[in-house]
Amino acid sequence: MVRNTWVIGNWKMHGSNAFAEQWATEFKEQAVTDVNVGVCPPFPYLSVLSTLLAEQGVQVGAQNVAATNEGAFTGEVAANMLADVGATLALVGHSERRALFAENNEQVLAKCRQLVAQGITPVVCLGETQAEREAGDTEKVVAAQLAPLLAVMQTENIKPILAYEPVWAIGTGLTASPEQAQAVHAFIRAELAKVAPELAKNTPILYGGSVNRDNAASLFAEEDIDGGLIGGASLQAEHFSAICEALKGRKA
Repeated sequence: MVRNTWVIGNWKMHGSNAFAEQWATEFKEQAVTDVNVGVCPPFPYLSVLSTLLAEQGVQVGAQNVAATNEGAFTGEVAANMLADVGATLALVGHSERRALFAENNEQVLAKCRQLVAQGITPVVCLGETQAEREAGDTEKVVAAQLAPLLAVMQTENIKPILAYEPVWAIGTGLTASPEQAQAVHAFIRAELAKVAPELAKNTPILYGGSVNRDNAASLFAEEDIDGGLIGGASLQAEHFSAICEALKGRKA
């Protein structure tokens, strides 16, 4: 079985209705085909993008989800609400959520469970800070982030997309070299293999960290990099489509 490959855009806290409509129009003009594509806009634009991008087969995802079901949780958005507006993906554990909102590994797992119950695929983000990398703790940090999920992936039938995003390469213009990124992706796949060979074989692992149209092809050429989680470059439909084109023909 060949692993699914993906290009998923994370708009972060950018956009408007007008921007979403223009982006969808421009992306449609690029005529991207034969690539699994997802876009994660802010919550208010999930519904409009789900409608605008349906004909192109682009999946729409959220950037976060509540760790609990609906109830008295002011400001939170439940997984069933995401499903109701057409979301089929959701980011969990993004480094900005971990750093700015103290999201921990147990909450990440709780959010995955909520999503899976609604038929939404979790996109689980993993990655180390610059200080952790310089201390030689990259594998230790990534393994700790992955461990709670690994413990239940088979028993609870959780089939996530994983995304390695070195914190030091997000929004900085820096990016891991293809060799650096591949080394961590290979480590993650080895951790999956410890649980079951099929998990290592079938789980997509994306790279996120200042991916752009100039470096995408060299990153995607690596054996264990199954596509990208794209930040700033996803805001420009032309750039995003070029990254999608770079993934075409990628073999796992």
